[in-house]
Parts: sequence; structure tokens; C-alpha cells
Amino acid sequence: MTQSSSSTPLSYKDAGVDIDAGDALVERIKPLAKKTMREGVLAGIGGFGALFEVPKRYKEPVLVSGTDGVGTKLKLAFEWNMHDTVGIDLVAMSVNDVLVQGAEPLFFLDYFACGKLDVDTAAAVVGGIARGCELSGCALIGGETAEMPGMYPSGEYDLAGFAVGAVEKSKILTGASVAPGDVVLGLASSGVHSNGFSLVRKCIERAGENAPAMLDGKPFKEALMEPTRLYVKNVLAALAAHPHSNDAASTGGIKALAHITGGGLLENIPRVLPEGTAAHLVKGSWPQTELFAWLQKTAGIDDIEMNRTFNNGIGMVVVVDAAEAGACASTLRASGETVYTIGVIAAKGETASVVVS
Repeated sequence: MTQSSSSTPLSYKDAGVDIDAGDALVERIKPLAKKTMREGVLAGIGGFGALFEVPKRYKEPVLVSGTDGVGTKLKLAFEWNMHDTVGIDLVAMSVNDVLVQGAEPLFFLDYFACGKLDVDTAAAVVGGIARGCELSGCALIGGETAEMPGMYPSGEYDLAGFAVGAVEKSKILTGASVAPGDVVLGLASSGVHSNGFSLVRKCIERAGENAPAMLDGKPFKEALMEPTRLYVKNVLAALAAHPHSNDAASTGGIKALAHITGGGLLENIPRVLPEGTAAHLVKGSWPQTELFAWLQKTAGIDDIEMNRTFNNGIGMVVVVDAAEAGACASTLRASGETVYTIGVIAAKGETASVVVS
């Protein structure tokens, strides 16, 4: 008797999910994750849950967590077949946020979702994630690869991840002691990072064949896909060299950090300022790169919109006591950061929380 098509056995692979491909990816990931191992890892890739012990050198550890994705920058990764750096973006967006509280990132987990798993593409993406973890000193101890037929167009995927860090309770950066007279330092970004790409893609579309071949000494596509800068190791070193106590009477040291992401300088700096204060930034105190000049010209937007949409060349802001500003800038430069003195903290008055003039 001939078996009808309705009763023909169906495998998971027939439904579009290739378990063998998933297993192959895990084997490709294991050596990448192994390179990120650090103190505290008890069990990582492969288990149902990853185990991590807070290092015993912490006396009163407070855990700090952050989560993010890469956003529409992924659309360019798909179009240009450039998958090896978006994983760095994924890590950076979370660990840089954790850093702002004064915390050391400890571990990271990722989520990779696609319609059909391409092992080479996924391995390139996870390779970037592992590299980002390695550069920021945190362990890649787990994650999830989800193959979901019909959920994503062919060749596309989505990324999300989260980081957990730790900071001594007495050293949490709250920004509460920021006061008029403090100096605002800006650390240069590596490019657009991972925010504003909905507008970036419109600019690329508008420019068409007239898009420049090079920007800031890099091929056009590489300049736009340059991964988010990881500030972790250099800023942690600066925090150790220029500490600030949470004691209300304390002065000196680094008082606040702001990661310049969506919302740019105008929306992110106020998040770490106490009520009644404002940041007065000096226009022209940091250079506008060819990349940001091209974006501004192509989009036809003013300086306010540039500073509210993009990092515009400044990826991390450091608010430091004026007496230590010069020394702090020197510490950061010695570690490899490009540092600009971009403004001061003032009483807010009737002005906005961030004034660029």
C-alpha cells in the first residue's frame, strides 16, 4: 500500500531546521570562546546555564548589567557581506554601558537568530563577538543560536546580547558629585559606532554612485562598518589612577562617564548630570572627521541634529575634577585614547542640559 504524502515522515531538517549545522557551529565557536576565558568562569559554552563566580578580590561587589543589539547597521552587513565586525559592535554597546557605572565587565552572552543557518556567516559573527570580549577582558560564556524558518529573509539574521560586570559598592559612578567647574573630556569614536544607521542608510541611498571612494583614509564601506570602539581597559585604568570617592565631601578624580549612543551628545550627557547642572561644550574643540562631514552634508542637517543623532566623533565622555583634568587626559592618551577637552560643567540656569557654542 502506497503511503500518502500527508503521512510521509517529516524531519526537523525538512521543516527548515538543521541540527547538524547547529552542532557544527558550536564546534567552531568553542575555541573562540576559550580565548576569552578569565578568572571566575566555572562553566561556559555547552551547558544549560553558564556559571560564573564573582572574583574574591571584590569586598562589596555590586553587579551591573547591560543589554543591546546592533540595529540597522546589520542591513549593511547583509548587503555588503561584511559579517566579521558586527559582533564587536554587539559586545561594545553593552560593555561600554556597564563601564559607565565604573564596573569591570565580567561575562557576556549572545543571541543569534536567523531563518536558515549559514555556519560560515554565523562563525564570522561569533568570531567578532569573541574578539570584542577578548579586547574588553570579559568572558564569552554562553549564548543561543536560533534557526527559525520563515521568521527572517534569506541571508539575514538578528543579534542581541548582554553583559554583566561588577564594581565595588564604594566606587560606583553615579555622577551625583559632578559640579560646576568640572572639566568634560571627550574620547574619540572610531566612527559611527552602532547608532544612527537608519539615517546613514538613507544617506548612502541619496548619494548613490556619487558616494566617495574613501573616507578618513579607509574605503567607503570599511569606514561606515568600522566597529564600535571598546573603551573598557583604558578607562578602567584611568579610573584606578584617578579615583573619586562617593563621600559627599570628596573632590578630585573621575566623577562621571557617559557612553555616547543613540541620542548623541545632547541626550546622553544629561543622564549622568545632577539636577541644576549643564555641560557647556565648545564647538570646534574636537575635529569633525570626513565621515561625519559627509553624513552632515548628504543629509543636509544642522549641528544640533548631528549632535543628537550621531556621536559626531566623541564616543565616551569623561567628567573629571578640574585639578586632575590634565593628568587624566595624559593617562588616557598614554593608553592609546585620542582625548579632547571639549567643555566644562556649569550651573544650568535657563539653558538646556547640554549647550554647544
